[in-house]
Amino acid sequence: MWESLRAVLLYLHEHHPEYTRDAVEAYRCFEPYNEDPQAYARGTRLVPGGCEEEVVALLSEARRAVRIDAADPAEALNARQNAEVVASAEEYYRSMIIGGAESWNIRDTHMADTLDRLLDVHGDGARAVVWAHNTHIGDARATDMARGGIVNLGQLARERHGRENVVLVGFATAYGEVVAAPSWGASMEVMKLPPPPRDSLEGLLCDTATDLDHRALFVFSDQPDAHWLTTWHGHRAVGVVYDPIRERRNYVPSMMGDRYDALLWIARTSALQALHMERESRGELETMPTGV
Repeated sequence: MWESLRAVLLYLHEHHPEYTRDAVEAYRCFEPYNEDPQAYARGTRLVPGGCEEEVVALLSEARRAVRIDAADPAEALNARQNAEVVASAEEYYRSMIIGGAESWNIRDTHMADTLDRLLDVHGDGARAVVWAHNTHIGDARATDMARGGIVNLGQLARERHGRENVVLVGFATAYGEVVAAPSWGASMEVMKLPPPPRDSLEGLLCDTATDLDHRALFVFSDQPDAHWLTTWHGHRAVGVVYDPIRERRNYVPSMMGDRYDALLWIARTSALQALHMERESRGELETMPTGV
């Protein structure tokens, strides 16, 4: 949030100084929290609105400036997106202190809005490829997430653009190693995946796989009535935070034929290796409500 706030302030200062007042007011409102989202979230307990009014004013001014700068769509999009990040992040941090579905929904709605913004910039006929975790890509309505009032990017994309215009592809693996952290803020580790339960999707695929299909792409329209697509199975979710000891908690009950349009199956996976290691940031842990 703070990086985007500074970017908007700089943009308005350079191109539209007449609109900088609201940006400065927003910056001053956040300044006492020293770029600590946890401190801001706690602060909203005393002042429930937080900096909401200042951010709304900033967003309005940024949108007005962007319309003026339509001749430079790339720069205008950058300014608009940074303003939208500030608005969504402020709302997210206010909801984070409460927990529950709202904070998740704010994040995924922001993802969907960003996707739509990019498609609009590129015009009619534009297409996009989005890479995200299974719990964001797979339609939430086909999982137990729906019972908790959770929506996600895949669901919103289908609702906004039509199921026939969206292809949701999931990933599944059974054995090997992954990189994750045992808790929030902990260092990453290489972890060994335990064998999947027999009644899970991964267990089912292991039982039916042969030496020839330990890697496969299943396109669900080829067999829409297949039993494994029309019954509920747990589907493994390895997130930023992962605990192999509590493996059963890592499975999301799913109706696969409705959650995805296709599934990429890789029976054994190897841990990712970072191309460039970066210094650990202790600032915004913006995904704290979700361990998957």
